[in-house]
Amino acid sequence: MKVERFTLGPFQTNTYVISTDKHILLIDPACSNEYERQQLYRYISNIKSQISNFKLSIVATHGHLDHLWGAKWATETWGVPVLMHEADIPMAKAMQQQYDMFGIRATAEPFWIEPLNEDKFSIFNFQFSIIETPGHTPGSICLYFNDQLQISNRKSPILVSGDTLFRMGYGRTDLPGGDMGQLIDSLERLFALPADTLVYPGHGDFTTIGAERR
Repeated sequence: MKVERFTLGPFQTNTYVISTDKHILLIDPACSNEYERQQLYRYISNIKSQISNFKLSIVATHGHLDHLWGAKWATETWGVPVLMHEADIPMAKAMQQQYDMFGIRATAEPFWIEPLNEDKFSIFNFQFSIIETPGHTPGSICLYFNDQLQISNRKSPILVSGDTLFRMGYGRTDLPGGDMGQLIDSLERLFALPADTLVYPGHGDFTTIGAERR
């Protein structure tokens, strides 16, 4: 399994492309301009050219605008929906309200969304769990891949943490739908994972569970 990070958009959001020899997960399509879209497209197309039965899925860790700048483009390019927790779908469908709140002078365009559940990935050869981590938003999730990434002759689990957990920090709760009590419970759930779990956050640099729970 390979993980590639792209830091995209005006909020410097991390988009991840996780691939195996058969399948691709595109997580948080944050590309906000043509250069960024082409950067992501070329990378995925290169993988696609090496896979005989190409399958791709798009997942959003939550419904905030900076993680979904490229959602409409991505769904139209690859013909699949963005999958996200059902609790955040209303937020994503009301994207214009988020634009207005941040003073973004643009018209939000609707995109194809479906509720996320692990049955959606039954055809994939990824072995991972969806961890519900409300707090930053009601429907925030993390994706946990157990013993999948080969690093220095050992396999380490990885966690794509969205905006729930960062290096030396955690997601804000002062936006609509945020809840500090829920976020604390979610962080405690994540800190129960193995210490060597590599954390791939929605913003900033990589870290580990062990480093953050200290």
